[in-house]
Amino acid sequence: MKTLMPREGRVGGAWLTLFAVAWLAVWTVQLTPVQLLLPLQLDTPGGENDWITGVIWSGLILSVGGIAGVIAGPVAGMLSDRTGSRWGRRRPWAIGGALLTAASLLLTGAATEPLGVGAAWVGVSIGIAVISAALTAMIADQVFAQRGTASAFVSSAQAVGIVVGVGAVVLLGLGIGASYVVLAVFILVVGVGTAVLLPDPPVGWERPAARREWRERMGVLRDRNFTWVLASRLTVNIGNALGTALLLFFLLYGVGSPAATAEDDLLVLIVIYTIFVVAASLIAGSLSDRTGRRKPIVILAALVQALSAVMILISPTFIGTAIAAAVMGVGYGAYMAVSLALATDLLPRVEDHARDLGIVNVSASLGQLLGPLLGAALVALVGGFWLLFLMAGILSVIGAVMTVAVRPARVSRQPDPAAR
Repeated sequence: MKTLMPREGRVGGAWLTLFAVAWLAVWTVQLTPVQLLLPLQLDTPGGENDWITGVIWSGLILSVGGIAGVIAGPVAGMLSDRTGSRWGRRRPWAIGGALLTAASLLLTGAATEPLGVGAAWVGVSIGIAVISAALTAMIADQVFAQRGTASAFVSSAQAVGIVVGVGAVVLLGLGIGASYVVLAVFILVVGVGTAVLLPDPPVGWERPAARREWRERMGVLRDRNFTWVLASRLTVNIGNALGTALLLFFLLYGVGSPAATAEDDLLVLIVIYTIFVVAASLIAGSLSDRTGRRKPIVILAALVQALSAVMILISPTFIGTAIAAAVMGVGYGAYMAVSLALATDLLPRVEDHARDLGIVNVSASLGQLLGPLLGAALVALVGGFWLLFLMAGILSVIGAVMTVAVRPARVSRQPDPAAR
């Protein structure tokens, strides 16, 4: 494991590979149910009112899970900042989160009623939030010169995870129950394995007293620049969720894809989206590391995502949606990679890395999980999807405007001595 230890704020290919694989597992087990399995479980075909009911149930369940994650992420991060076990600070929480996620996935697959599905999904959301808090903190703990690149691996893994999960379900013809079993085994093996192998160096600073004043504890939320980044990530992610989370329903009832081929059409769109997310995130993340200028990239990326929503409004066909998926992939991939690096650069206190980055994760995941609830309401309001995509574009533009207000210092290429 010594070969994986960072040196002078830089990490090697082995570290980045394990980090990417860990995030691949996280995103696969979170987004495969969101994109495919939960809609299939909750879909109630048989008439206009029935399918809208399925959309509403999907939105409610995902949003309740999002609220659970909002609470669990920062709390788990705060506790890991203060964990002093011989296994490290981040590793015990990553392993515990993987175990909870695996068990909750099995319960979700076994549930047959919406309330049961929702209760089990809360467990999945908490487990994912715990793992994410531990993994994201590793960027701030160990990486300095390559934060844009490391953040790009997070967003790339998000896109690839959808393809891996949905592709396995569709191409292997897995049923809902079998799909959840496969996902549970995947996060158990990969989540625990990468947590054990990734280094978790001891802190190089004195841990703060357990009892600190409330104003000092919440200092990060009183930082103007950091707050604007959080607000922008929340807004842009809601916009992205409006354009992606209800995509299966859009193909069935908006585009008019036959039920027999809708899952295959969904997979095609996801693959297109993934290719452009991965390419854009890696290019944009590396560019931001080389230039030290993250803010302009973040603004442009959010505007590109807004353009994709306009394209669907103009051409709500499968071909039009496929082209828009590519454009959205470029915008979202670049945005998520560089905005995470920007947020990491703005962290004020080394002893609160995991807690503060847990809040950063919440701003993104809350947007992704509130989006379906808002989307379901918009679809039910007009009985169609045009308002859904209109709001997706508007929110993406608002997120870009919020980033304009950020005044970051130029990126430092030197490691923080306090974190060594």
